[in-house]
Amino acid sequence: MASPLDLLFVSSFPASPATFGAQRRIEGLMRALSERHRVSFVGLAAPEVDQERAREAMGAYCDAIELVPCHEATGRAKRVAQLRSLGSWKSYERLYMNRPALQRALDRIMGARAFDVVSVETPFLAYSDYRRAPAGSPIPSLLIDAHNVEFDLARQYGAMSKGAVRRVYHEVNWRKLRSEEIQAWRSAGGVAFTSPDDEARARAIVPGIRSVVAPNGVDLAQFRPAPAPPVDADPTLVFFGTMNYFPNLDAVRWLFREIWPSMSARLPRVRLKIIGSHPPPDVLAHAGPRVEIAGLVDDLQAHLAAATAIVVPLRIGGGTRLKILESLSMGKPIVSTSLGAEGIATRSGENILLADEPEAFVSAVERLVGDRDLAARLGAAGRTLVERSYSWAAISETLERFLESIRPGTAGRVAPAA
Repeated sequence: MASPLDLLFVSSFPASPATFGAQRRIEGLMRALSERHRVSFVGLAAPEVDQERAREAMGAYCDAIELVPCHEATGRAKRVAQLRSLGSWKSYERLYMNRPALQRALDRIMGARAFDVVSVETPFLAYSDYRRAPAGSPIPSLLIDAHNVEFDLARQYGAMSKGAVRRVYHEVNWRKLRSEEIQAWRSAGGVAFTSPDDEARARAIVPGIRSVVAPNGVDLAQFRPAPAPPVDADPTLVFFGTMNYFPNLDAVRWLFREIWPSMSARLPRVRLKIIGSHPPPDVLAHAGPRVEIAGLVDDLQAHLAAATAIVVPLRIGGGTRLKILESLSMGKPIVSTSLGAEGIATRSGENILLADEPEAFVSAVERLVGDRDLAARLGAAGRTLVERSYSWAAISETLERFLESIRPGTAGRVAPAA
């Protein structure tokens, strides 16, 4: 086996304690890689982040941790900042993430320690300067961990946006994102995509890209099957995902507007639970006797264990959804749109039910609620699927081989700062 790698992960938020999908990906990969390699972390920390708690959680698998306090505008202030960014040739995302304080933290940690590979958790962080190493040490290679094809997500946001100002902003911004993302792909030593679909989209634009598919995964011990809810309990459907992530918010709004009215009429005992931080007022307004808007919860697994089924009515997205993998790992039957399950090796009727139209979605839920044997079969097959293909241990081995191939002295390059 080759000598252990020195790895530096750079993110716009701490990896732990993980409360949403992107955090769980970074945490899962870092934990698994730390079993065989040295792992360090530099990241931005918004005001709501408990830095002491984050340091303690990441200290379980990190050698060194640098958190950079930052403030991102929210609400009206954020919209104003986004509109102001229209006057810049840089995207709002790039302007927000590439901060002088972040560069100073990178200079400190990279000047004191020689890293083999720096993994940035979005292409827009690739525009910081990583050409740093102690005297006599090689410059590290740069890996972009592409959780999504970001410009394509932004393009989808624009198509779904309401209001002329929002549409203009997204129409301008996604084109900036495309240019920045493509330049980052071309300049990096390598790119890790979460799905073959995303890798194919990138290769159609940059045929010579050096890449690997390292899908999202799941902690099999943390997300494990639990006993099914009692037969006489009211069926409970669960959707989970942070509500300040537009694909999740769009999914919940579509669920309430197009699916829930028919579902609640046809299945009068069914209850619906929405889990996720930052629910906006229009989502909170749906709370009632049969609808619970739970917000952020301390023990997600307990809520999933009590669910009859998981619903994933996503209409926008890229990459792969951790909510699907975590639900499969818990042996829960799932009804999802095709896009919601994109990039994951599921098969409708075998380990999931797929439905893209509201009426078909309601019918699929009816099947699960009315057929406990079907629900159990789908759940068991889902658990088998993640055990075989989506454990963090297996995924980290794939990524590890790729990291070895781009370490200094092989094929790695570092994106030029700009």
